[in-house]
Amino acid sequence: MGKKVNHPSRRSFVRNSLGALAAFTIVPRHVLGRGYLAPSDTLTKGVVGTGGMGRGHFGYAGTRVVAICDVDKGHIQQAMNQLGDKGVKTFSDYRELIQLPEVDIVHVATPPHWHGIIAADAARAGKDVWCEKPMTATIGEGKRLVEAVQQHGRIFRLNTWFRFADRFYGMGTTVHPIKKLVESGLLGWPLKVTVSRHTGFDWKFFWVGKTNLEPQAVPKELDYDMWLGPAPYKPYHPHRVHNNFRGYWDYDGGGLGDMGQHYLDPVQYFLGKDDTSPVKVEIDAPQQHSDAVGTWRKITYTYADGCQIVLDGAGTETGAAYIEGPNGKLFPGFKSTIPDLEKKLAAFPDPAPQVTDFVDAVKNRKKFALNEENGHRSCTIVNIGKVALQLGRDLQFDPVKQEFVNDEGANRLLFPAFRGPWTI
Repeated sequence: MGKKVNHPSRRSFVRNSLGALAAFTIVPRHVLGRGYLAPSDTLTKGVVGTGGMGRGHFGYAGTRVVAICDVDKGHIQQAMNQLGDKGVKTFSDYRELIQLPEVDIVHVATPPHWHGIIAADAARAGKDVWCEKPMTATIGEGKRLVEAVQQHGRIFRLNTWFRFADRFYGMGTTVHPIKKLVESGLLGWPLKVTVSRHTGFDWKFFWVGKTNLEPQAVPKELDYDMWLGPAPYKPYHPHRVHNNFRGYWDYDGGGLGDMGQHYLDPVQYFLGKDDTSPVKVEIDAPQQHSDAVGTWRKITYTYADGCQIVLDGAGTETGAAYIEGPNGKLFPGFKSTIPDLEKKLAAFPDPAPQVTDFVDAVKNRKKFALNEENGHRSCTIVNIGKVALQLGRDLQFDPVKQEFVNDEGANRLLFPAFRGPWTI
């Protein structure tokens, strides 16, 4: 009670308050130097491709759109209507957008035949990259993209998230307990994974192309030559572009291209195959058209250790478990033939943690959970299946060299020639 209290003078209070305030002030990026991002900053984003997918990710937490690019003026207008008057810059050529010094992240939301080129160019321009799935349309482009990201020290995110978040389609659970079950060894080894409508996965066979397209006039708002980009020239028809491009081999691979990486990346993860690929792919499918994607009945991938992934397109595997091993089976809803499975699993350690916040990964230069390396490997599963379907035959694959074994025809499809002047 009798202790003397020293009250600060107004001058010293103001001086100390200003010093404390300065310690918490956001430092402008240009003061910190090029390439350094203050942890408190909001990341700026340039979006290439402003169709439904591009516009759907404008509001990702911790980011702000400062530039957009599209070859369709109608898409640009829709995007600007959504963004409002916020000083967002617009472009029709992505090469201008990726040179903007104010852009931290380039979000690639184009059709897949553009993914590799734009993402690699963005990495070389010093940008971090958020890329839609499938990561690339071919295995060769994937290898080049991995090189570009790593040579330029960029952070890369592939936008499928089921290895670390959300309920995994019809399985009725996240992938986390599935990964824990596989790592526990309770199912035994090797494992067979069946991906079909009976285990909760729809292969979307409505993504098929048409073989009788009559050439039509290109709409005035669309730069069709730029939309095609590296793909072979084909006369314009509205069924080729925008909402239907997945039905044509030049741009994607039907339901396999659309959903394959969503479904198969988590399988690669919980099987522990992030650094390898299947050694064999077998197909059961009608002969495919050279241009228009068709359907298939079954695609079977086999790894060197005997693990298999079966894609059941025809839905014939009516009683198949999602995962089957020598010691047990796992069905949708995390139901199992192993008694008291959840109680037994509680005794095992959880899977290793993952970096799942992309904003944090960029700010602190941490490798994201689904990155250029493991993303390329899960995209390779999709792409070797596409090659087998196009050629109509089973194939052997070397996961180290990342090429087909003793098959010149298949290896030509690893990296088909781009239409000039495009390169990666």
